[in-house]
Amino acid sequence: MKVQGWVFVLCGLFFAAVTVVYWFWSKEPTGTAVLAISVGLALMIGYYLLFTARRVGEQPEDSKEAEISDGAGELGFFSPHSWWPLFVCLSAALTFFGFAVGMWLFLIGVFATIMSMIGFVFQYYRGNFSH
Repeated sequence: MKVQGWVFVLCGLFFAAVTVVYWFWSKEPTGTAVLAISVGLALMIGYYLLFTARRVGEQPEDSKEAEISDGAGELGFFSPHSWWPLFVCLSAALTFFGFAVGMWLFLIGVFATIMSMIGFVFQYYRGNFSH
């Protein structure tokens, strides 16, 4: 994780230099703001990866002598199939559409988004997949 963290930190520093050059060359505030946000996001991800690497310890991807088989094993649980992400996206789209159309549709969309997010989070606590 250390390597990935330093890559993001270096990207953030590169974006910072590009932001300064872009501002002095173009004086355009929108592009400068977008580049500044890119600096912040890259540095935030780099900090998180470096912070996590300190807590987790040495990983196979950090060692130069590591083999591919050193990283083998279980990586986590990934849902084989789920309809809930589709419902979350559709209800979020309804929420944003309701924001443009009217408050009544926005409130329906917010309610649908909250309910679909609850279903997504708790999908493995009921039915055939419950523990």
